[in-house]
Amino acid sequence: MADDKTKVGGADRRTVAAEEPYEVEYFARKHGLHAEQARDLIARIGNDRAALDAAAEQLKG
Repeated sequence: MADDKTKVGGADRRTVAAEEPYEVEYFARKHGLHAEQARDLIARIGNDRAALDAAAEQLKG
């Protein structure tokens, strides 16, 4: 089922939806990663945005 773009809120912002290409692309761009690197992080860490942000920062430098 596709995301309902009219239903926005905090709960959706806590996670990265790995099945949505635009979410992966945004996360990758935000951290200066390739999309494949972002997918690997999501597969390894999970979809918690805070944990992924921290892991991406460690990966970058």
